[in-house]
Amino acid sequence: MEKYDIIIIGGGIGGLLASYKLKTANPKLKVAILEKGAMLEKRKCPASSEKGCQKCKICAITSGYGGAGARSDGKLNLGTAYGGTLGEELGEIKAMKYINEVDKVLSQFADLDENNKPDYPEMYKSNEELKTLCLQNNLRLLDMNVRHLGTDRNFNILKNLIVELGKLGVEMHSMCEIKKVTRTSAGFAVESNNKSFECKKIIIAVGRGGAKFVSDFCSDFQIQFDSNAVDIGVRVEMKDAIWRHFSSKIYEPKILCRTKTFEDRTRMFCFNQGGLVSAENNNGVITANGHSFSDPDKKTENCNFAILSSIHFTQPFNKPTEYVESISRLANSIGNGNVLVQRFGDLVRGRRTNEHRLSQNTVIPTLKATPGDISLVLPHRMLTNIIETVYALDKVSPGTANDDTLFYGCEAKYYSLKPIHKPNFEVMDGVYIIGDCSGITRGLSQAGAMGIYVADDIISRQ
Repeated sequence: MEKYDIIIIGGGIGGLLASYKLKTANPKLKVAILEKGAMLEKRKCPASSEKGCQKCKICAITSGYGGAGARSDGKLNLGTAYGGTLGEELGEIKAMKYINEVDKVLSQFADLDENNKPDYPEMYKSNEELKTLCLQNNLRLLDMNVRHLGTDRNFNILKNLIVELGKLGVEMHSMCEIKKVTRTSAGFAVESNNKSFECKKIIIAVGRGGAKFVSDFCSDFQIQFDSNAVDIGVRVEMKDAIWRHFSSKIYEPKILCRTKTFEDRTRMFCFNQGGLVSAENNNGVITANGHSFSDPDKKTENCNFAILSSIHFTQPFNKPTEYVESISRLANSIGNGNVLVQRFGDLVRGRRTNEHRLSQNTVIPTLKATPGDISLVLPHRMLTNIIETVYALDKVSPGTANDDTLFYGCEAKYYSLKPIHKPNFEVMDGVYIIGDCSGITRGLSQAGAMGIYVADDIISRQ
């Protein structure tokens, strides 16, 4: 049985930066990362715009070293206005200290460009003109400084970071799925599908895809948790030119809308300029997502973004993740095991999209999806919210509500579990839960900041 001072379960940005800070602060610590997916360079998604999702047992998009962030658009949101609630947890000043540290660390692992300078992008600054335009149309633009690494540059930065972790002595295990964690006199025993380990402390950093693992862990150790919100909706795709007046000034427009019929909150986020729509396999449920590359040669004529309707459940219902998964599974069932795609014009006219109408569409799909009718899947309230949001966005970016705009369904974000924790994010003595699986963060910068913060806390207690 291999013994360590600290085991990190999950090789995403939070786990990687936690291990980096631990080893640079105290090289004598014996640290291991256990990741159920593959090493970063072996993460290959076989899906394409022709073949669609291949339903791999372990999804190369959501699992593996680098986490879901390695195959994301690589947006570093350098603030606390969105991307999680770390500002509320730590206070604005301390949260920004750690978010800026994430930015500094990642910049050190950027490749060199042709001028032998780090290939690290400039920041997109906030824009008062666009904020005002949204306010004039009853929308709220959540704008802050953003670095767009791009899927390709982000991948290379994480690859270089992982190489450095190996040099620092972090032991990295891949295809290592955790089956059981038990207490021992010295700390914890961790059993995986192929090895057993012992450690003094555990950092759980399994991302959104690890929601079930966190749920089971909390149940096993009687850790209380709060229910969090869940978001469900669609991935929207259209011609890139329609949103270029926004994306040329701020990289990612994140816009909140209060719908007219139900006065619910929806949000437009995860904007991808010149991007691609992608499919994710979350425990057998295929959902839509999107990304884009920084390389101009890999850009498309389209842009894409999510429109999600937020749901806050109250007692006695306490299974929001299962609720969202059931809707996504229904979409897969109607889509013959795949994501659905529908023209906006067909949706508002109450008819399904078929192959013929899709073939005549001016917006060419970047993901192979099944033409169908999303109204058969999304509950009336959520669908009404999304349609009203499209018309609201059309006022600030005319053309958003074009007939040829595409909806992919479903897209879902799970934030259902928020384990009750101490101020240092310990959920029990010797166990920390960080990143997106904690219910606190929702993106690269805050998840990474949480990892560095917890590493600092552990070092301070040595």
